Amino acid sequence: MSVTLSKIHWTRKTEKTVYVTSALAKQLRLRGRRTVDVRLGGKSVTAQWKPLRRSGKHMYLPLIIKDAIRAPKIGSLYLASNDNGNSVRLGPLIGILTSGGFGGNRPFGTRTGLIRAYLQAGNKKAYYFAFTPRDINWDNETVFGYFINPEGGWTRRTVPLPDVVYNRLASRSADVSSSMESLKSKFLRRNIPVFNWSFFNKWDVYRLLEDDDAYKHVPESVINPTPEKLQEMLERHRFIYLKPTHGSLGKGIYRITYAPSKGYFARFRRNGGNVLLRYQKYSALVKMLGLRRGRLRNYVAQQGVRLVEIDDSPIDFRFHLVRNGLNDWIVAGIGAKKAGKGSVTTHIKNGGTLMTPEQALSRVFGGRSGEVLARMKGVSIKLAEAIQRNYRHHIGELGFDLGIDTDEHVWMFEANSKPGRSIFKHPSLKEEGRDTLHLLFQHCLYLAKFRKRGNS
Repeated sequence: MSVTLSKIHWTRKTEKTVYVTSALAKQLRLRGRRTVDVRLGGKSVTAQWKPLRRSGKHMYLPLIIKDAIRAPKIGSLYLASNDNGNSVRLGPLIGILTSGGFGGNRPFGTRTGLIRAYLQAGNKKAYYFAFTPRDINWDNETVFGYFINPEGGWTRRTVPLPDVVYNRLASRSADVSSSMESLKSKFLRRNIPVFNWSFFNKWDVYRLLEDDDAYKHVPESVINPTPEKLQEMLERHRFIYLKPTHGSLGKGIYRITYAPSKGYFARFRRNGGNVLLRYQKYSALVKMLGLRRGRLRNYVAQQGVRLVEIDDSPIDFRFHLVRNGLNDWIVAGIGAKKAGKGSVTTHIKNGGTLMTPEQALSRVFGGRSGEVLARMKGVSIKLAEAIQRNYRHHIGELGFDLGIDTDEHVWMFEANSKPGRSIFKHPSLKEEGRDTLHLLFQHCLYLAKFRKRGNS
């Protein structure tokens, strides 16, 4: 296979002929042939091709072919030819599946800026667009997608079904619904890869790892703990966390501490503030939590870990991993988070402070900070590889919440298949944020098979 970046132009010539410059024809192995199949997604047209006297790599398509394959616009684009040189694919068509579709300048509501950032990373190299479930026409096998126009606004075009789908649906409930499972499966039946299939359930992630060597980095975790099990964990670990299996952003988390001489303490957030309650008797804590009434049915009890601290506040780390154009995991960004005073978690919205990993680790480990960070990176890649080994759908992006304890053991507290990007708001991490977008685009090229021979 040959893959190259070319300029695509329209021509008003009426015959079904493609004009190709000599440099591009050589790259695409067209020499010696009279016809070529021009493809975009699942649409194709067989046409004659003729050489064009012009320097550089350019292809001119008549409007009759442009309309037949539903090519949305001119400009720079990747072209991929097969080894025989009798077929040329334009694109790829990369579709971001999301929610919204409100029209105007903010078609995806508050997420419009995020979607725009993704599209801009590959806007002048591929047909990169966003779409919602209702934009799909399965009968015609087309999508009415949102593209960024040359002025920076939004335009809509009907294109063939994409070559690859990047799932960025924002609603957890919608993402795991039976209708959405069916929609994503329809793409797979057409051999269209979908990556980042759905949001992770915390307990499901722990179970994915339980038979893997990487499980040594997961704290002891119990689903739907009984009052008896919770008490036993508190006596062994002295403190635990109660986390909702479908939670995010630290919502609904309790930190429960047991001090034999003082009783039981519960920390959590309520009405935007931190709450600390003390109970002398365990039965009173159980009553407050509603354990016997089943109020914490979809909760995981997790062993508390004594993390390293800065200014008497624990720190943990968000590792943002992305697969690249070679399908390898890359640690694309790392943010360190210091817990706010009295906060249950290190989340920024709950009063946490964002730092670079170098800033945080140097204050704890001094000259050994580089060695510790390298070890944490290795653990994050090991965890990503383990999750993918045990997960039935392709994953292209992961976010890990990692911590390191006072014995320098690395722990994983959470894994997110659709990680947020709040760490990239730090001035020193903005470049890493841009890198993740470009790595994701390269991974889309890989999944769409727009890669050179040997890049498997």
